Amino acid sequence: MSREQKAVEHVRKAFLTGRTKSLEYRITQLKNLLRFVKERQKAIAEGLKKDLSKSEYGTPLYETIGLESEINLAVSKLKEWAAPRPVTKNLLTISDQVYIKPEPLGVVLVIGAWNYPWAVTIQPLIGAIAAGNAAVVKPSEVSAHTAKVMEDLLPLYLDKEMYPVITGGVTETQELLKQRFDHIFYTGNGTVAKIIMEAAAKHLTPVTLELGGKSPCYIDKNCDLAVACRRITWGKYSNCGQTCIAPDYILCDPSIQDRVIEEIKKNIKDFYTENPQKCLDYGRIINQRHFKRVMAMLEGSTIAVGGENDVSDCYIAPTVLRDVKPDAKVMQDEIFGPLLPVLTVGSADEAIKFINEREKPLALYIFSSDNKLIKRMIAETSSGGVVANDCLMHFSVSSLPFGGVGNSGMGRYHGKFTFDQLSHLRGCLIKQLKMEAVNKMRYPPHTADKLGWARFFILKQVDFGSLGRMALLALLAVFFAVILQVIDHQTHHYSADFLV
Repeated sequence: MSREQKAVEHVRKAFLTGRTKSLEYRITQLKNLLRFVKERQKAIAEGLKKDLSKSEYGTPLYETIGLESEINLAVSKLKEWAAPRPVTKNLLTISDQVYIKPEPLGVVLVIGAWNYPWAVTIQPLIGAIAAGNAAVVKPSEVSAHTAKVMEDLLPLYLDKEMYPVITGGVTETQELLKQRFDHIFYTGNGTVAKIIMEAAAKHLTPVTLELGGKSPCYIDKNCDLAVACRRITWGKYSNCGQTCIAPDYILCDPSIQDRVIEEIKKNIKDFYTENPQKCLDYGRIINQRHFKRVMAMLEGSTIAVGGENDVSDCYIAPTVLRDVKPDAKVMQDEIFGPLLPVLTVGSADEAIKFINEREKPLALYIFSSDNKLIKRMIAETSSGGVVANDCLMHFSVSSLPFGGVGNSGMGRYHGKFTFDQLSHLRGCLIKQLKMEAVNKMRYPPHTADKLGWARFFILKQVDFGSLGRMALLALLAVFFAVILQVIDHQTHHYSADFLV
C-alpha cells in the first residue's frame, strides 16, 4: 500500500468519526488557520521569496490578506450558510417541511498551483473546512519552498488527521488520483485538468477546475488611456505576469496603439524603476523550463518595450509587443509571463468577433467610458468573469463567484460559493401521516377529475417569504376549504372507510 493510499484511508477514517459535522469544530479549525496565516507571515514570505521573488509587502497583498478576509467571512456566516434553507412550496406540500440541508461531501482533494501557492491552495481549503469536509492538501511541487513550509507548519495548527499535507511531484499526484475522493479541486492548466478529469471519472468524483486561458483586454479609443494603461500595467506584470486572470493581450484601434505602448512603458518605469531586475517588487519566472517557454513565444513578434532577460536569474523584463498578428506564436497559448501583445482591430464589432472565435477566457477586460459598449460586450461574449475599467479586482470580491467556462474551467468558488461548491445541497421533504384525502388524487385509478385537482395543487407555487400574515391566513383558509371540497367530492365516489 502506497503512502498516498494510507494517507487517504486515514483521512476517511477520521471523517467517519463525524467530528467535522459540528459547527464549533469547523469554526475552531478556521480560527486556527487564521492564526497560522498571521503568526507565520515571515516563513510564508521567505518561501515565496525563494520560489517567485515576491517582496515582503507584496506577499500579504497578493497571498494572505484575501485569506484572512475569507476566513473571517466564513466564521461570521457559517451558521447561516449551514442552516436549512426554506424553499417555495406548492399547494400539495403546503403543510410539509420542505427545505435544503447543506451537508459535507466527505473527503476533498485540493491540488494547488505554484503561481499564488497560498491564495489558490488555502482558499479552497477554507471552503472545505467550512462545509464540514476532510481534505487532503497537495501543494504544487514547482513552488518547492512554499510546499515545504505548508508541509511543516500547517499540521501544527490544523487537525492533522483531517487535513494532512502531502507533498511530492508527478508520481505522488498520480498515486493520489488513483484514490477515491468525494470532490477534487484543482487549480492549474488545461492539460493536467484533463488527466484529473479522467482519473476522477473512474470513481464518478465531481471536480472543480480553476484553469486559465488568454484573457482579452479591449481598450476603447475614447477612454482615459492614462488611467486605463496604468491599471493594465499593474494587472499584467504583477507576479511577473504569472497570474491566471492577467490581461493576456490587448485589442485596440490602430490610431491609439502608439499611445497605449508609451503609457504602458511609462508605468513600467514608475512601478519597477529603470531596471526592473533590481526592483524588489518585480518577480521572477518560477523556473528555467518556464523561462524558456515564455522566451520562445517572442519568435516572430516585434518588441516595442523591454525584452531584456537573464536565464540564470529567471528574469524577463516587462515586455510589450506591437503589431502582433493573430497567428503569431505568442497568440497560440496562454502566455503566463510578462509579455503583452498588442493587436489592432478596427472596431468593437471586430474585437467581439475576434474574442468569440477563440476559446472562452477566464476573464474579459473592457476599458471604455461608454456604458452601452461595456454592456454590449458583456452581452455578446462569454468568459469566466468580466471587469470593466480595471484588472484582477473581481478576484477580491467574495460575493462574486470566481471560476471559468468552457476551456477556462468549471465550478466556482469564493465566499459562500466555495461552501456550496463543496457541500451536498440535500433536498428534504418531511410529511405527516395525515390528510390522506389530498393524496387520493395521485393514487390509481387515474381519472380526469383527479388530474384536474393535481394540476391545481401542483402548479400553484407558494412563496411564504413574500406573504404577509393576513395573506398567509387567507391562503390557508382557501387551502383547507379546497381540501374539504376534495373530500366532499371524493365521498361521492368512494366508501367512507376508504377515505380514512
